[in-house]
Amino acid sequence: MVKDYIDIAAGVSKSAAALRKAIPGQMQGFAGLGAAAYKDNALPGKFKELIALAIGIAGRCEGCVAYHAKMAFEKGASREEVAETIGVAIQMGGGPSMVYGGEALAAYDAFADEDPA
Repeated sequence: MVKDYIDIAAGVSKSAAALRKAIPGQMQGFAGLGAAAYKDNALPGKFKELIALAIGIAGRCEGCVAYHAKMAFEKGASREEVAETIGVAIQMGGGPSMVYGGEALAAYDAFADEDPA
């Protein structure tokens, strides 16, 4: 079965919007944490998205993989950088990370294929 990673990432955003309405205080705090965590500082945002992608792979979180593959692409990560990130995640997480690593590469490719540039 082919997964629609663009739809999965959109679903993550839709779920977050519903949570912002249901628990605005907590989600405002979470958004603030994210803004601080992904800001370009000593590490560029692109590298931070690759780290988040690796954690999503190791954590076996399909929505995390789709969302952070999208964000890594949007921040300018190359397919080769994503592939190396997947390699580190596999080394840290073993066989299950290999399965989700394949998912991550397919997700990145879906966003790259959709880009008109």
